[in-house]
Amino acid sequence: QVQLVESGGDLVQPGGSLRLTCAASGTVSSIKTMGWYRQAPGKQRELVATITIRGQPNYADSVKGRFTISIDNAKNTVYLQMNSLKPEDTAVYYCNAQFYFTRETTWGQGTQVTVSS
Repeated sequence: QVQLVESGGDLVQPGGSLRLTCAASGTVSSIKTMGWYRQAPGKQRELVATITIRGQPNYADSVKGRFTISIDNAKNTVYLQMNSLKPEDTAVYYCNAQFYFTRETTWGQGTQVTVSS
């Protein structure tokens, strides 16, 4: 079983930056892809960015050019560097892992990001 623990959420002003961290533990060798999703109040959870363990990223159009996802396989950790934050980025951000041998996914507990002037 893989466990995901997120950190880094905070209150920031528009235009500010924040880095989210997701640390994976357990059977980490089974992980194929990791990613970040977010859910704002009253909204569906949406994809923010994903990255394969080979380092290939994919971004939602709304964050492309502002956010950068990266992975450190040695540390079993994925990061989301968020720059030029906007109020509409306010959401709970969830880390996600997908695996080689199952269609199931694992979610972190979520970390709150609030962008407010």
